[in-house]
Amino acid sequence: MISLPEELLRRLRVRAAERGTSMAALIREALEDEAGPIAQTPVRRPKPKSIGMFASGRTDTAEGASDLRPEPHA
Repeated sequence: MISLPEELLRRLRVRAAERGTSMAALIREALEDEAGPIAQTPVRRPKPKSIGMFASGRTDTAEGASDLRPEPHA
């Protein structure tokens, strides 16, 4: 239950009548707009245990990647 000033209640009644809806529906809509959507917490899957286990010892792997790519077919 909420309490509202009489003037606000009057304006809500008028607005609800203009829209052809109930005051309750109008208030729910306004609260939903104000509160925003419910944030979905992303599901976090554990990373495979193999990630980070091996090291090539090289730090320039990205630089040389273009040399390893084959030429595109025409």
